[in-house]
Amino acid sequence: MEFVLLGFSDIRELQILHFVMFLSVYLATLMGNFLLIVIVIQDCHLHSPMYFFLVNLSLSDICYISTTVPKSMATSLTTNTLISFSGCVSQVFFMFIFAGADLFLLTIMSYDRYVAICYPLQYSLIMNWDTCIRMAAASWIGSMIHAAMHTVFTFRLQFCKSNFINQFFCDIPPLLMISCTDTMTNQVAILASFIFLSMSSFSLILVSYSYIFSTVFKVRSVQARYKAFSTCIPHLVVFSLFVFTSGFSFLKPKFLSSPSINLLAAVLYTIVPPLMNPIIYSLRNKDIQVAFLKMSKVWISPSHYKKLFQKAPGNRA
Repeated sequence: MEFVLLGFSDIRELQILHFVMFLSVYLATLMGNFLLIVIVIQDCHLHSPMYFFLVNLSLSDICYISTTVPKSMATSLTTNTLISFSGCVSQVFFMFIFAGADLFLLTIMSYDRYVAICYPLQYSLIMNWDTCIRMAAASWIGSMIHAAMHTVFTFRLQFCKSNFINQFFCDIPPLLMISCTDTMTNQVAILASFIFLSMSSFSLILVSYSYIFSTVFKVRSVQARYKAFSTCIPHLVVFSLFVFTSGFSFLKPKFLSSPSINLLAAVLYTIVPPLMNPIIYSLRNKDIQVAFLKMSKVWISPSHYKKLFQKAPGNRA
């Protein structure tokens, strides 16, 4: 009925340190992603396909990090390491939904940039709103189907070896380790989904960026080249980190498995991407910076609050 999550340390001082660090990262991630969503919604100049996908990515990142980090912080603060069976099922299911959505959305965003740079005159025709909404919907629906498949495959197993999960959240690899049922089907399903989804997405992004770089190299403007490289290379770095650390966690051989390595890999693919995505794709973007400055001036302006006060029901003439 319950599992026991093994945290980062049994020493109370280190547990408090873990709580403070995770809380700082969690608040920074929420602030960055929520700020991006508010900026895009408020500025009509940002109502374009690229920022539509960025908003979807930010929503996914908020939910992704919220699936694992709050529970881990509560575990460190209260030293209550228990998680119910249904809570564990929920963590696995929602983590796979939002991780899959991130994967699909990042792939779509690279295709969006490919069309914008390589076919600028046909961009509005190819990336019309109907197509964008369908692509975003397909990302979410596809990630839900993928999550449901792995969740069902995992929790049809019997866990009778132990109820100790050697991770700070419910993850499939440590669950398979404590199962007393044959896990070969699960391992084949994980390998197939990694090759089909992760590697195919990574290949599509590499192809898109190779075309983008070849087009940018033909442009004489140094500023245009710098803009393309400063956007695409960090995207590739974070996406590669996400894909290969998650792949390592799920597919690593037994001789490379250790508690410290497993914890590090889990942190890299569950916490770092949601934190870095708003910085890479949005906060370094000049359009976002201009929109943020405009919004800040409006919020700081006394006339803004004067208008709000006048609109209040108790202050009507």
